[in-house]
Amino acid sequence: MSDTTERAAVSGREAGAVLPAAPDLLRAALVDARSPRAPELSSYVPERPFPWNALATANTGEPGTAIDLDRVLRLSLAAPAGTPGRLRPVPSAGALHPVRAHLLVGPGCSLPPGRYAYDPRTHRAHRRGPAPDGVPPGALAVLTLAASRTVAHYGHRAWPLLLLDTGHAAAALALAGATTADVLVSLDADGSLLSAAAGLPGAPDWQDFWPGTEPELPLAAVRLTPPGSPVEAESPLGAWAALPRASDPTPQPGADTTPPRELAAARHLLHRLAEARGRPDGTWHPAPRLGELTDDALLARRSAPPEDLNRPPEKELLTRILATAERVLPEGPAWTVALGGATPALHAAAPGRPGLDVRAVGDARPTLAHWAAGQHWIGTAGAVLLAHGCPQDAPGTIVRSNHLAAGYAAGVAQAHATALGLSSRPIGSWQQADLGAALGDTPGRDWIVHGLALGAPSTTVATPATTAVTAAVTSASTPITPPTPSAAPAAPPGEEERP
Repeated sequence: MSDTTERAAVSGREAGAVLPAAPDLLRAALVDARSPRAPELSSYVPERPFPWNALATANTGEPGTAIDLDRVLRLSLAAPAGTPGRLRPVPSAGALHPVRAHLLVGPGCSLPPGRYAYDPRTHRAHRRGPAPDGVPPGALAVLTLAASRTVAHYGHRAWPLLLLDTGHAAAALALAGATTADVLVSLDADGSLLSAAAGLPGAPDWQDFWPGTEPELPLAAVRLTPPGSPVEAESPLGAWAALPRASDPTPQPGADTTPPRELAAARHLLHRLAEARGRPDGTWHPAPRLGELTDDALLARRSAPPEDLNRPPEKELLTRILATAERVLPEGPAWTVALGGATPALHAAAPGRPGLDVRAVGDARPTLAHWAAGQHWIGTAGAVLLAHGCPQDAPGTIVRSNHLAAGYAAGVAQAHATALGLSSRPIGSWQQADLGAALGDTPGRDWIVHGLALGAPSTTVATPATTAVTAAVTSASTPITPPTPSAAPAAPPGEEERP
C-alpha cells in the first residue's frame, strides 16, 4: 500500500462523540475520501476465523436439481486453489475480502431449503436455520460487509472501496449463475430488510444481540431461479424476513471492543446508505448474459500485474467492453475510456451507432495515475475504462447506486475482457479525480468512481504505447490539469487500493 509509511499513528480516538446527521456525514465523508489526505496508521487487524461455524453442508445435492449452487459459488466466491492469501480471483481492497454471502435457499437447489452462511475458504455452506413455508424455488444471496479490516487498512478511504467490492461480488455471482439460471440483481434493497431476511440483527443493534462478534452490513442481493419458472412481482425477501433470527455467530476476542471513531463512522455511514424507504424490496435487474463467457473464462479472471497491461487493445474490443459496462445497469454512472497508443485520447461510446467518439485528444493516463493514489503504472496502461458521476453533493441513494453499480459493471466488464483475451486490473482508489472539471465542465459534478485498466496480450500486434510525457489530456479548449505531486503518494506496483 502506497501511503502506509506516511501515515501517522492513530491517536486512539474512540466512538464516543455523537455522529453528525446523515447528509452532513455523507458530504463530509465523500469530500474526505476524495481528498489527498493519507489514511492514518492503525494497528493491524488479523483475519478472524469464519464466524458461522454451524454444521457444514456440502454444496452438492440431488441429481438433476435446477440450480447447482456448488458450481455457482465455485465460479464466483470460492477461494482459488493454490492461492491461500487471495480469497477471490479479483481481490477486494487490499485483498482483505470484506464481502460475505448469506444464502437463502428454497426448493430446486443443490442445497436443502434453509438459511446458510457460505465459507469461501472451505467452499462449504453452514446451515443457520430453516426456510419459510411456501418459499418459491431458487435461492437468494444476501451480500454483507465486515468492514473492520478494510477500515483499519485504508481509513477514511475505505467505505467507497467496500461499496465497489460489494458490486464486484454481486457481478461474480450473477455471471456464474446466469449461464444456467435466471438471475436478478438488486443493489438498492433496504438494508434492514436484507438483514432480517438473512437472519441477522440490524447493524445498530448487532452488539446488543451478539456481543463479541463483528457486525455485517448488507448492501446487495442476487436472486437465482430455475430457468423458465414464473417470477413473482415481489421478491421473497419479506417471507424470509418474517422468520426469527437464525443461528448466532461464534464470539471472537476483540470483535466487541469499542471501535475507533473512523470505523464507527464508516459503519454508521454504510448503514444509512443501505436504507431504502421508497422501495424496501429493491429494484431487480436481470443479469447480463455474455455469449463469449465460459466457466473457464470465469475461473481465469485475475488482477493482472501492471507489466501485462501496457499494450493498447484494439478499438473494436474496447467498443464492445465499453458497451457492456454501459448497459449493465441503467442507473449506474457514465463510462469513458482513456486509450494509449500512437494516438492517445479520451473516448466515449458513439451515440446511436457502433464505435467510439473522441471526447478529448491527448494522453490522459499520467493524470489518471496521479489521481489513482499515485499508481505510476497507470501512465503506461494500454487503456483505462472509467466510471464517473456521483456529484459532491449527491444524496445517499446516488452515492450508493453509483459505487455499487460501478463495481458491478466493472466486474462484468472484466469478465468480458477476460473472455476476449485481454488482461485487466480494477482501480478502486481515486483522489481529486474531478473529470468534469478537468474537461472544462462545472466542477464537483462528475467525479471518477472506479476504473479498469485493460491491456492486449503480448501475442497481439499492437501499436507501442506512447511514452508518458504529458500529464494531461488536451481538448480543443481545456486541458486536464493534474494534481500536485503531493496529492497522492506513489504506490508500489501491485499494492494499490483496488477491489
